[in-house]
Amino acid sequence: MSKVELYAAIRRDHRGGVSMRELERKHGVTWRTVRKALNSAWPEPRKKLPPRATALDPYKPVIDGILRAGLDAPRKQRHTITRIFHRLVEEHGADVSYGMVRYYVASRKPEILVESGKAPLEAFVPQTHQPGHEAEVDFGDVTIRLAGELVTCYLFSFRLSYSGKAVHRVFASCGQEALFEGHVHALRTLGGVPRSKVRYDNLKAAVARVLGLSRARVEADRWIAFKSHFGIKSFYCRPGIEGAHEKGGVEGQIGYFRRNHFVPVPEVASLAELNEMVEQWDGQDDARRIGARAKTVAECFALEQPLLLPLPEEPFETGRLFTPRVDRYGQTPVRTNRYSVPIRLIGKRVRVVLHASHLVVYDQNVEVARHERLIAKGAVRLELDHYLEVLVRKPGAFPGSTALEQARSAGKFTPVHDAWWTQAQKVHGERDGTRALIEVLLLGRHQPHEHIVAGLAAALRAGAMTADAVALEARKAAQAETEPDLAGRPLPGTSPANVTSLHEWKLSHLPPDTRPLPSVTPYDQLLRRRRASGGDHPEGEAQ
Repeated sequence: MSKVELYAAIRRDHRGGVSMRELERKHGVTWRTVRKALNSAWPEPRKKLPPRATALDPYKPVIDGILRAGLDAPRKQRHTITRIFHRLVEEHGADVSYGMVRYYVASRKPEILVESGKAPLEAFVPQTHQPGHEAEVDFGDVTIRLAGELVTCYLFSFRLSYSGKAVHRVFASCGQEALFEGHVHALRTLGGVPRSKVRYDNLKAAVARVLGLSRARVEADRWIAFKSHFGIKSFYCRPGIEGAHEKGGVEGQIGYFRRNHFVPVPEVASLAELNEMVEQWDGQDDARRIGARAKTVAECFALEQPLLLPLPEEPFETGRLFTPRVDRYGQTPVRTNRYSVPIRLIGKRVRVVLHASHLVVYDQNVEVARHERLIAKGAVRLELDHYLEVLVRKPGAFPGSTALEQARSAGKFTPVHDAWWTQAQKVHGERDGTRALIEVLLLGRHQPHEHIVAGLAAALRAGAMTADAVALEARKAAQAETEPDLAGRPLPGTSPANVTSLHEWKLSHLPPDTRPLPSVTPYDQLLRRRRASGGDHPEGEAQ
């Protein structure tokens, strides 16, 4: 029971005829409390205790004097907290801790600056945003569980200032590729570009150098080209925490989105899966009201969207181009990580287009590799298919290869592969059995992975430990999907579990012959014509 409720109960009982002494016993209070409750329905405010004295109190005037004297000192020769602490101990014999001095200076120094006129009083001016004119952009870090591992990613947020409509995207980094791809996704989702300006902080992906205390910036060349393509007008906030309030809408939006949708920590298999969830969350947030607004975000955005500038028709390449050389391990360096390419490209320069979530490798405008972008630094991503040609010649290097371990972790090298490989080694020996498995893996360049796995399983059941048998069973699995009526029909003279030759299989699946049956009618006509002509010969002439 609060004190207000206690006073109300005492006054209610007193109006009912309860005496003072009975009120004391019933509510367990003294006569002073009863008297105060009867005199006033509102309890008197609690008296604040005087601040507790500390060992630093005698030296606070000394610290204030040091701070005031330092206002006119050269900037590089002003007192630091450590220097103030040492002077108190050495010159005044103060028995205080460094933490006490640090807390006092942190609270007192801004007050002295304001009192001396060196710093203006911090105040905020309310702003009104016109529909379709302004937006704010920022990144915020989020922690997710990606493929069972706890990693830190970056949440891109593009927020329209008038309606509060925000578009989000999660990337593995907050580099220039992520900045560009986030803008493209947001502008396509919103259906246009703000007319006036978009507010940014001083991102390294956009700003190469801050020029003094002014708003002028030296921007990155690709960022200038990107803005020119979409017609974006940038506005940069003050550096540091002092400029955070200049784009407070998106700062609060990232915090709201992270607290409401990333708690608990989401568990996903890929960033693509997470971004599908993010799009759904954006749609859900359109139904909310910001502050005391009468309209929802979706209703305000419906008024704002027609006022946005139209998007350009031609696309903009958001990826960054690199031309590294492939090393002798069949890997190409990109930023701080390495990615595999086909070994035939060893020693050659390739063209790599790095995107926010993946990268594509080209050899003379032909795509030769595509990898998901690595998040950790110094990591390596290898594709087993890129090393199969050399592993055919060196089958002994296959069991301990890093590409094989990564294929197992990714689920591309299944337990069925392992079982078939083990049986093939028993039948053909370690070297030839491994080589047979590599030939099976080469089939994956022409047939889908699931068909190869089905072929391995069928060949393993039949005891056929050759790549040809796996290829035949894989084709059967593919045909079973395209021709359900033939699925499960055994070959003539064979059982469903038997493995037959490719020639016999083709003969059993010949297309129906629609040609007409042969006829001797033309020959009969020729014979009748010859007999008729023979009856007209003159008499006595030899027949």
